Amino acid sequence: MIDIKLIRDHPEVVGESLKKRNLNINLDEILDLYKKQTLLIQKLETLRAERNKIAQEDSLENRARGKEIKEELKKLEPEIKLIQELLQQKLAILPNIVSPLAPVGKDESENITLRKHGDIPNFDFIPKDHLALARNLDLIDFESGAKVAGSQFFFLKNDAVFLELALVHYALDTLIKEKFTPWITPDLAKSQYYLGTGYLPKGPEAQIYTITDQDLGLIATAEITLAGIHAGETLDEDYLPKKYVGYSHCFRVEAGGYGRYSKGLYRVHQFTKVEMFVYSLPSESEKIHQYLLSLEEKIFQGLKIPYRVLEMCTGDLGSQAARKFDIEAWMPGRNDYGEVTSTSNCTDYQARNLNIKVKMKNNETAYAHMLNGTAIATPRAIIAILENYQQKDGSILVPEVLQPYMGKDKITK
Repeated sequence: MIDIKLIRDHPEVVGESLKKRNLNINLDEILDLYKKQTLLIQKLETLRAERNKIAQEDSLENRARGKEIKEELKKLEPEIKLIQELLQQKLAILPNIVSPLAPVGKDESENITLRKHGDIPNFDFIPKDHLALARNLDLIDFESGAKVAGSQFFFLKNDAVFLELALVHYALDTLIKEKFTPWITPDLAKSQYYLGTGYLPKGPEAQIYTITDQDLGLIATAEITLAGIHAGETLDEDYLPKKYVGYSHCFRVEAGGYGRYSKGLYRVHQFTKVEMFVYSLPSESEKIHQYLLSLEEKIFQGLKIPYRVLEMCTGDLGSQAARKFDIEAWMPGRNDYGEVTSTSNCTDYQARNLNIKVKMKNNETAYAHMLNGTAIATPRAIIAILENYQQKDGSILVPEVLQPYMGKDKITK
């Protein structure tokens, strides 16, 4: 959530950020609601002060006035509540202020390629996509997934099970060496946490499956649950940054059509992910954002998967992010790159929603900055491994860093 004082005092800053995102949101409506709320609260406080004053001296006149005040308050309090709810609804749809470092652009076509790493494999045979490879090696069962849970669900089987576990273990080991605290998080969260982190259960960007008649939703990422750990707390500057790595299942609605490149494991309703999450001082969040990106690169360099790093332009940023980077791995089955990780600096946007503050050494307080980054999203990492490490005979070489976890160097029939 954006600070209402920023909208009040510097509407041009918020307006410019919305313009960069190609969004048209009426800030005057928000300011009008804020002014109404302020005036009504002032009136409420004046009436309460008068009531307290006349209560000190009992008289017929004061009793009569006391009854009048009681009736006025009875009308005023629900009016204020309604205005506050409307204001919160308007504020909730405002996205984060974009970073001045984020490139300005209208949509994903204007994202910027920062660098590429690794050599694209040169096969002496026609490479297969992960679907054909998995079918031949009996690794993934989409038919049973669809029968049991519906389309875009799947079963992993045989060596694919151990490949997923190896990826998780590899990512966790990498991050524990970087002094991240490991967590296994709940797969469900209350609405205040998925709404507070910016994941909406309704609308065109909805990703959350909600539980009927309960204040719970299946998490789209461990970012939601890790962000909730310190909700309502004030953290001490001396203990920041807090670096957490969470293991969880993730559930996403993924409604709508995404084209031919979304087949198979690329876009599914449930998957396993290892997620990095950092609570940071405001002054350090940009440096930490680069650090998270470097860790994502380190993981894929270890896997020896060719990739490129993209910076998202302002028109392709999610509502929470002030700045965002993606890593796209080379996927021979599509003869193109596909997203495998992202890392976002959400600045104080989520912390305001969840009331997470930092106490500075000078005793002043500020909202924490919160950052997230994918260590491993297993389905897309599996796509990249199957397709880049495929052999002419249909077998798959196991990346060297995963061999100690897998106990083998090749996946065969």
